[in-house]
Amino acid sequence: MSNEQPPKTRKPLSRSPSNVEFRTQGEDVRVVLTQAFGPKGDNLIGISDAKFDDHPALTLRVKAGDQEGLTHISPIHGDARKAGSTEIAPGTKCELFCPVSNEPLPKLPPVPNDEGTTYYAIYLTPELTDGAMVGISNVWGHYHSRVVDNYELIATWMEAEADLD
Repeated sequence: MSNEQPPKTRKPLSRSPSNVEFRTQGEDVRVVLTQAFGPKGDNLIGISDAKFDDHPALTLRVKAGDQEGLTHISPIHGDARKAGSTEIAPGTKCELFCPVSNEPLPKLPPVPNDEGTTYYAIYLTPELTDGAMVGISNVWGHYHSRVVDNYELIATWMEAEADLD
């Protein structure tokens, strides 16, 4: 029998409408996407059997040159694990699509000091608002992403929370 406590769950910012959970494990806090939506409002999480730490994967259709397939991405922010179509060389620029509608994911404005990378939008609510989204890099192996919740960058909120502890 394990003495391990189940992870606690905190919703970020009490006014948050999004589908992002904060899960604490010991001293660590993890951001976990529980729902994500493509450009036509199709849910991108849990459409396959792939899971990461018991969390359903976020699935995208990825095109890299003549390679194309479904890639299942960990919904845990900062977790680099993937499954499915993953035989792509690091540094390869990819095109990202909704696996349900096959529509390209919307491109976001360039990020300063991140030249050569295009970020694509994955929405956190069915309303498809820019105030609740993930910006995901199109460069394979470039594990930067931007999680925005209620028009606030989650990473900034997490840093502020850590400073309070």
